[in-house]
Amino acid sequence: MDKKVISCAFNIDTACVEVRFVDGSMISVDCTLVEAEVARNMYESSELGWLVYNAPVDYVNLLLHGDVREVPSL
Repeated sequence: MDKKVISCAFNIDTACVEVRFVDGSMISVDCTLVEAEVARNMYESSELGWLVYNAPVDYVNLLLHGDVREVPSL
């Protein structure tokens, strides 16, 4: 099932990206847990942090539809 993201925002109070899909469903992605699982060094952590603040939709699409470890910039 491929759900289309319609809105996405980082909530600094919870350190989560809150995502809403076309069908009305929502998820909250805990960025701290994601970073702990996938970042192998401070550079990868920095790249993930940049995505969260500057391109949260890309961050979520990467997590939902791609393998974070295979992204060339990570």
